[in-house]
This record gives sequence, structure tokens and C-alpha cells, in this order.
Amino acid sequence: MDRLSPLDASFLHIEDDVNLMHIGSVGIFEGPPPPFADLRSMLEGKIQLVPRYRQRVREIPFTLGRPVWVEDAHFNLDYHLRHTALPAPGGRDELRNLVGRIMAQRLDLTKPLWEWWVVEGLEDGNWALISKAHHCLVDGVSGTDLLAVALEPSAEGTPPAPDRWEPEPEPSRVRLVAGTLGDYLASPREQLRAVRSWGRAPKRLAMQVAGSAKGLASMSSLARTRGESTLLGPIGPHRRYAWAQTTIAEIKEIRTALGGSVNDVVLAAVSQGYRELLLAHGDEVADRTVRTLVPVSVRKENEQGTYNNKVSAIFAELPVGVEDPVERLNAVRVQMDRLKTSGQAVAAETLTSLSGFAPPLLLAVGTRIAFRAAHRVHRTPIETVTTNVPGPQQPLYACGRQMLTAYPYVPLASPVRVGTAIFSYNGNLSFGVTADRDGVEDVEVLTRGIEEGIAELLEAARAVVAESSTS
Repeated sequence: MDRLSPLDASFLHIEDDVNLMHIGSVGIFEGPPPPFADLRSMLEGKIQLVPRYRQRVREIPFTLGRPVWVEDAHFNLDYHLRHTALPAPGGRDELRNLVGRIMAQRLDLTKPLWEWWVVEGLEDGNWALISKAHHCLVDGVSGTDLLAVALEPSAEGTPPAPDRWEPEPEPSRVRLVAGTLGDYLASPREQLRAVRSWGRAPKRLAMQVAGSAKGLASMSSLARTRGESTLLGPIGPHRRYAWAQTTIAEIKEIRTALGGSVNDVVLAAVSQGYRELLLAHGDEVADRTVRTLVPVSVRKENEQGTYNNKVSAIFAELPVGVEDPVERLNAVRVQMDRLKTSGQAVAAETLTSLSGFAPPLLLAVGTRIAFRAAHRVHRTPIETVTTNVPGPQQPLYACGRQMLTAYPYVPLASPVRVGTAIFSYNGNLSFGVTADRDGVEDVEVLTRGIEEGIAELLEAARAVVAESSTS
């Protein structure tokens, strides 16, 4: 019986009928699709490796503590594994519409918080696998590990180990309350142990405090709101979904010729996408930036393979007002170099950790009030979310069929109307864009802008190389 962390619990508290806090992906596999029974057998043999997928959330009576994970005594794999097909002609638009509809459906919080959808009927004879999991279940970085566990590194596959899972009896209300009170009593001892441990390393403690203070100072400027923006406003429960794609080789070619990191190049391309979207909306872009929250993993090396959320954030300004693609990349690079030393991520993690000391009821109410207030006034320190998740760089297989590419899905929270997720897999780099269906009807403008931004940078990079080779 594990208790949700403060961050994981906050994803549950945020969720309502329009703020749906599940992440996901769309994997495209070579055809023909395998028999559905074979896919079910594959998943049945792998699910024992991710115990959380057979657990559900239980609230503590009277909200005395954060919710806990308990094993679902009525777990039914057939509920979570779904089967559907695209209408003719089964092209990109039909698949995007299906993803939007599936992701607009709220997960049942009384069951394990995930679904898999097997999709047939793609026009090229391939098939798709849409995965969907609540953010409190797993963050994007851990989600990559889950994907690697569920799929196979070779077409032959490996025989599953015998599954002897027997669900533990669900705890009674009395046990839930007693366990929560026990945690409260244990907390002072744990805090004292942590203080003593830090006391044995005063230099490390001083450096962490200084880093947090520096980061908090950097984040203080974020309290100001952004003014009017068509990227912000009320959202409904329905979603639009689109994607763009490039290769890691092209991104590295740009980086080598023009400077910066892979992430800098990616953010510069995303900036071009938002520039085109704002222009299409009639927004002024001169001297304009779009502030985006960029989640970063703070998972330590010895924590790889765990399935709780270990993320913090930095806040970047996408330079949409810069027209020249190379100048735009340089502006991103200079800014990201500064943010890396600002301590923002350390400060954000510190604030998240401190929320664990707040009474859970106040944490839940406070989170909801903050998002509802932002929804009412349509103002927020950020305008969008941009998350970059590294994926496996070798082919993965399901029932002998290779996954050709994968597109990520990021959730929205009011009043943010559009968000972008970037995922790398087997040499490809894909951008998955989620938008409110009514607020951003032209989301494809953004994805086309991303691909145009990459093309412009690639052209500039090759021009630099050609010039240097002739000089």
C-alpha cells in the first residue's frame, strides 16, 4: 500500500470534467495487425513487470492523508485493452480524430488508470496502438521505461514468466486512517534523520539551499501574468490532436553547423510553429515571446525504473517575434544556457517537496482554487507546455511487428489551450500537439510551422557547411 507523492496527488486534484490529466502515445506498427488474442497474451505476460498497472487509487476517509495505491481485487485485463478500427480511408485525419476522441474521455478513477486501444484499418495496411495512462500513475520519463517493458526488443520476443499474482485484500477504512496517522507520527523521525544526514554534509546542504534560493529568485518574475493571448482561455472536454516529424540526424546536423544543443534546436522549431499559429490568429508577434513550461526530469541515476513522478520545471520564453530562423535558434540557445544556471528546476522541485508538509485537504482545495481562478480570469504565468522525452533508440516490436514511429500526447489544464510533446524513437523525432477542440481549430498550422522551422534551419545549416568547404 504505497502513498501517492504530493506531486502525483496534485494531478488527481487538478482533474475535473475538462482538465483531464492523462498522458499517452500513438505507436504506428507495420502490418498486417496480429490477431487480437495474441496482443492480449503479450500484454498478459508483461503486466506483472509493472505492478502499478493492476492497482487503483483509494482516497483516505475525511481526506486525512494523500491517497494510496491498492491492488484491484477485480482487475480485468479485457476492460483496459480495447479494439477498434478507423473509418475509410483510414488516413492521417481519421487517426488524429480518433486520438482526439479517445483522449477526451476521462479515465475511471475506480479502476487502474490506463487503457490500450488497438486500431486497425489504417490506409497503408499498418495498425496503431494508442496508450493512455493517468499522469499520477507515471511521468513521461518513466512512461518510456513502461513502453520498453511492454514491447519487445526483437521480433522473436521472449516467453513470459509464469504469473502467480494474487491481489492482496483491500485495506479497510480503519486501516487506511490508521496508516495515515502512523505516517504522520513517523514524519518527525524521518525529518530528523534527513536533517542529521544533511548535517554530516554541510557543504552539500549549503549548495542546495543556495541553488534553491537562486532559483526562487529567478522564478519570482513569473508571477506576472501574460496579458491577452489566443493561446489562453476557457477549454472544454474535447481535444484536437496533430503531429510533426523529423529525424534526430537532421536535428544533429543543424546543431553541428549552427551551434546549440538538440533541445535548443527543437525549441527553436517549436517557436516557429507558435509564430505561425499566432499570425494565423491575427495576434501581434513583433517583440513577442510565448512563455512555456518545460518539464525536466530530476530522477537520479539510482532511481531509474521507478514509476512515480520525478519531474521539475523551467520556464522558457519562445522567441516567436524573431523572424530569422538562425537568430531565433541563437536566442533560444542564449536563454537556455542562462536557465541551466538559474536554479529554476531546483526551486520548483523544492516547492513540490514542501507541498508534502501541507495538510492534504488544503493541498487538494488549494490546487483546485488556483486552476479555477486562472480559468475565470484567463490569465496565467505560462501560455503553453513543451515537454521533451527521450525514447529508446532501437526498434521495438509487438507480436513480431515493428513499431515504425511513435507520437506523444500531453494533457491540457485550463486556461492553457495547446501543448506540445516531443518524443525520440529509433532515429526519429516526433512532435505531438494537443489542443482544445473549440479554442484552437487550426492546430495543424502549428505542426506545419514546426516542420517548416526545421526545414529552414536545415537549409541554413547546409549553407554554412557549403560556404566553409569552399573558403
